[in-house]
Amino acid sequence: MAADPPLLALQDIHLTLGTVPLLRGAELLVGPRDRIALVGRNGSGKSTLLRIAAGLIEADAGRRFLQPGATVRYLEQDPDLSRYPSTLAYVEAGLAPGDDRNRARLLLEQLGLTGAEAPATLSGGEARRAALVRALAPDPDLLLLDEPTNHLDLPAIEWLQETLAGMRAGMVVISHDRALLSAVSRAMAWLDRGSTRRLERGFGAFEAWRDETLEQEAMAQHKLGRKLAAEEDWLRYGVTARRKRNVRRLADLHALREARRQVSQPVGRARLDASVGTLSGRQVIVAEAIGKDFAGRAVVRDFSATILRGDRIGIIGPNGAGKTTLLKLLTGTLAPDDGRVTLGTDLRMLTLDQRREALDPEKSLAETLTGGAGDMVRVRGVARHVVGYMKDFLFLPEQARTPTRVLSGGEKARLLLARALAEESNLLVLDEPTNDLDLETLDLLQEMLADYPGTVLVVSHDRSFLDQVATATIAHVGEGRWVLHAGGYTDMVAALGGPLAARPAAEAAPRAPAEVAGQAAGRPAPRPKLSFKEQHLLATLPGRIEAMQAELDGLRARLDDPALYAADRARFAAITERMTTLQAEIAAAEESWLDLEIRRDLLKA
Repeated sequence: MAADPPLLALQDIHLTLGTVPLLRGAELLVGPRDRIALVGRNGSGKSTLLRIAAGLIEADAGRRFLQPGATVRYLEQDPDLSRYPSTLAYVEAGLAPGDDRNRARLLLEQLGLTGAEAPATLSGGEARRAALVRALAPDPDLLLLDEPTNHLDLPAIEWLQETLAGMRAGMVVISHDRALLSAVSRAMAWLDRGSTRRLERGFGAFEAWRDETLEQEAMAQHKLGRKLAAEEDWLRYGVTARRKRNVRRLADLHALREARRQVSQPVGRARLDASVGTLSGRQVIVAEAIGKDFAGRAVVRDFSATILRGDRIGIIGPNGAGKTTLLKLLTGTLAPDDGRVTLGTDLRMLTLDQRREALDPEKSLAETLTGGAGDMVRVRGVARHVVGYMKDFLFLPEQARTPTRVLSGGEKARLLLARALAEESNLLVLDEPTNDLDLETLDLLQEMLADYPGTVLVVSHDRSFLDQVATATIAHVGEGRWVLHAGGYTDMVAALGGPLAARPAAEAAPRAPAEVAGQAAGRPAPRPKLSFKEQHLLATLPGRIEAMQAELDGLRARLDDPALYAADRARFAAITERMTTLQAEIAAAEESWLDLEIRRDLLKA
């Protein structure tokens, strides 16, 4: 049976911006039912390649083929609605004569828009929703999506994930949202140093494959007596680093739950005063039945929580629910209408400023980090050379004297992150820190937060990020009510009985006092015990992981033979393929073990 002809083919694409070659032989092939995730570092040219695919810009060299009659819709990162009187007019302008206008209105309604909104009054999330409807409404043959989850809340992201899964279109998606990529993708296009590499598997297998590829490159270059930046990539993002993060997160969860067992009842005022004095800063934030109203609407109602030193608290909920308000109440920057918030002793709070205007466009990267005072930067009280610190954040040494105005949005976010984390603090407040960050920088941020010695409060819609970072999660459940659960996003979904999008307002009724008290102390609602099969897996997975790791180490040792490739290329290829498979199997087994261990610990709590 003959394969379907491609909808779109980009071949040997070259493009130079100024004097810098951006794309050097990049390729992209999209079939009728393909689901391709386009990944790469910030500044690698992903958005540019997608714009070439959409026909919006022309490459310096190469060939673009689009199947005659195929319909293409492109979602850009910053849609411009200013020329249209309403969101409906903007969406309908993207429809062809035969397209279903009722579908456009239905999608607008599903995303909480009426169609009558004036573009000038839209928030970033509302503009992104309108742009999504314009791209999805025609039900195109080919869908090109550049960061579709930016500015969307969790219910909208989950709606988008389900909608994309039901579409017939071929798709290319750029996104930093690991959960979305894992659910949607069936193939990967990795844009690296100007060229693309393809993997005919989804995002779940990508990171192990990427790490293995970079390790092989590093080994080959070492044997030739040279070093490449790929070596740093492997050292920073290998399987060992991911396993280290998972184990550390599990340890954090154990420590948090042990601390929460000591808080067996809602905190009272008399008990609070005594606890703060005796614990001498162990309690960072204590909220007692706090409430806040705006224009007669309860944004926060009767919320109590004790946040201990070392906690990493994720705050999640729909846009407009009051996440930033709750964050301000907890940090003391906004006074509650009811109840009170008591902050611990000796707090040094740092808020990560994600605004691009916080950077002086004419200052170099080194000047931004050092304040213009020499070549050393103080990182939490320790002097480090600025170039070495920059390399920790994936900047090249030659970028030290580069003005910040030439950086991409993601690179600016990375620089702000580097500058903020150099300051001394013991309470880190992050409001949507993952926006514009590529997957490698998200890995880096996760590791740094795991190493951070203080307490973290983070507002985020990134499900995978919360699963990796949060030791407890505060979730909005409707009508100003917020509840605290141990663990990350997945643990919260299990405790609530479904994702936020699946919880209608009717289910957000007040619960029994005993249940609320348990949640205020950080304990989830009762859950079913592990099945016999799950208990068996929990007992046997460590041995299986150890055996697979031993096999992987043995294969690595065989590849150390410099004569193997020349003597038996087929054997070399077979070993490499088996190593890639093992990497993916080990990562999956570790994730399964981690999930089961967390569930068992929740049951014990």
